[in-house]
Amino acid sequence: MRVNQTRVLSELVDYQDGAVVSKTVVKKNTGSVTVFAFDAGQSLSEHTVPHDALVQVVDGRAEITIAGVVHDVDTGEIIVMPANQPHAVRAEQRFKMVLTMIRES
Repeated sequence: MRVNQTRVLSELVDYQDGAVVSKTVVKKNTGSVTVFAFDAGQSLSEHTVPHDALVQVVDGRAEITIAGVVHDVDTGEIIVMPANQPHAVRAEQRFKMVLTMIRES
């Protein structure tokens, strides 16, 4: 994506049957912004990262588990996944999200 170009977040990636599709919009040493599209039934398995991450759902509903607690996150809602906490993402239905990773310098 070019600088100074407006785009609709939910249109940056398309759904693909049986897959998770992602597109990195910004990548810097201090963090990144990536848009994801999850088909129903797809997931990212539990993992831990050393950075805080902000998830914003832009279409549909995500099931996000953080430290064993399940959160249903709907279109327009956000949730912070704290650094060093195990988390997972699952699609009961198709959904799209923006993941913003924040790295400490």
